[in-house]
Amino acid sequence: MTTVTLELSSDIYQQLYDKSNKKGRTVEKMIQEWIIEHIASPPPTNLPEQARQILNTAGLETQLSPELQKLAENSTATLEQVQAAFARAGGQPLSEMVIEMRGPKV
Repeated sequence: MTTVTLELSSDIYQQLYDKSNKKGRTVEKMIQEWIIEHIASPPPTNLPEQARQILNTAGLETQLSPELQKLAENSTATLEQVQAAFARAGGQPLSEMVIEMRGPKV
């Protein structure tokens, strides 16, 4: 493997450090992943893939753990059953909670 040295301004490094910290990665690992993602793989051609890539780059998309992925694959619940379970839970819908937490648009 080849080593590359980068010179970054303190401000850019701090932003990179904060972003990588949020994702639970080192700065070095995040830079390496970004380079691989942008050089090794072609840009997505369909809209859902583009959205996933944007969310992932922003640190807003996470992958399910293997355990949760297996659980989801083995699920036999229908849409109606899931909707009924949410209806029984009661309380304020999550979407409304998020809107309240965000506050008014400025």
